[in-house]
Amino acid sequence: MRRTKIVATLGPATSDPEAISRLIGAGADVLRLNFSHGSPEQHASLISRVRSAAERAQREVALLGDLPGPKLRLGDIDGRVVELTKGQRLSLTTRSVAGNAEQIPISWPQLPEAVKEGDVIYLADGTICLRVRGKSKEEVLTEVEVGGTVTSRQGMNLPGIEVGLPTVSETDFRWIDFAVEQQVDLLAVSFVRRRQDLEPVEERLAEHGVDTPLIAKIENAQAANNAEEIIQAVTGGIMVARGDLGIELPIEMVPLVQKRLVALAGRFSKPSIIATQMLASMVHSSRPTRAEASDVANAIYDGTDAVMLSEETAVGDYPFEAVRTIVEIASATEKELPYGDWLFSRTGRERDVAESVAYGAVASVYQLGLKALVVPTSSGRTARLVSAHRPQVPVLALCPRLETARRLNLLFGVVPALNEEPQSLNELLDECAERAQELGVAKSGDLIGITAGLPDQRLGTNLLEVHRVP
Repeated sequence: MRRTKIVATLGPATSDPEAISRLIGAGADVLRLNFSHGSPEQHASLISRVRSAAERAQREVALLGDLPGPKLRLGDIDGRVVELTKGQRLSLTTRSVAGNAEQIPISWPQLPEAVKEGDVIYLADGTICLRVRGKSKEEVLTEVEVGGTVTSRQGMNLPGIEVGLPTVSETDFRWIDFAVEQQVDLLAVSFVRRRQDLEPVEERLAEHGVDTPLIAKIENAQAANNAEEIIQAVTGGIMVARGDLGIELPIEMVPLVQKRLVALAGRFSKPSIIATQMLASMVHSSRPTRAEASDVANAIYDGTDAVMLSEETAVGDYPFEAVRTIVEIASATEKELPYGDWLFSRTGRERDVAESVAYGAVASVYQLGLKALVVPTSSGRTARLVSAHRPQVPVLALCPRLETARRLNLLFGVVPALNEEPQSLNELLDECAERAQELGVAKSGDLIGITAGLPDQRLGTNLLEVHRVP
């Protein structure tokens, strides 16, 4: 049973009902909605298709809404796509024009003031490089130093230049309201720089009376430097967004920062996602490169909960093959993971009853040969704490809330399932054993661990029961 989770981005290549069903069938656990592209009406239709496909597949697939954030973006390009060649001149203009190979509109009116001659501008996650050759009040004249394909609404990076945009804009607030209305399971906050950047989103969600977990995207040097405080504050985990991170930092530092961020997330028992160019060659090739396969395997070996596919599934020629490739790499890598070492070294030792019980439950897996851990949980916290210790057996999370079951799809090794909240301890133990057998994580005669919170106490998770499946 695969433990590493797969986040797949929806897009033109995977927007129809059949394609969504195939993505889920191939192994996607979380489907990402990129709110930087598309209208609310288009995303609402997409969400409806995802929910229908998940119901047909009898799986609780999570939806991750990705807020646009303060990213500088190109405007609309005529025909959506244009090819830039090395040496050509390109105007980036603040005027409202249809983009083409000679001029492309931009969303930030202050660009001409912010740059000077000789500065570098990157497009398309750094794959395209422009050199500033001049400017006027309404445009920046550039020379293409590294060419490639540009599409409407792609991002633009200005390394070393402070753009001064708010982390959460009015556009983001509208998307937050939309996500609440559509019951999106997780929200990714773009370009978080410090823990305070999460507060406007948390306040907006509180106004709606919902507890949607937030994923902080780490994609600039300031966020990397403030990672510990961000990870402690964030409710849902972090995403190591290597596209922008690889532009904002020297490229040779990205692997080291990635490892540090995943280790920090583990220390505080928070999920982590590694994103961007995991299998970039599979946008146009049916097979990944050997370097890409090693990259995915190393991310898993570092302890990430999930890996994310972006262009590979959104616009790629082989979206389903890309998901299946991650499944194959993860399944092979997970056989060699240092589970025993992780039990002792991965998480911090907080003086917390739930944390101590979670640690004891995972330790019992190795001491007693348990075949599975069963975790009845309403909020998902207990399942998160158990998952953080990386047990070498499935973690069956039984959830009375549908939203919790969906959210737990992001956690390493967790198999979420809906289950009504038991009314007594005996009923809880019996149901855990029955559901473990029904869902195939244990069979008759197996020993399983059951960890939960007794309802008549206020200690949270405070029970660990070793139980034999009848």
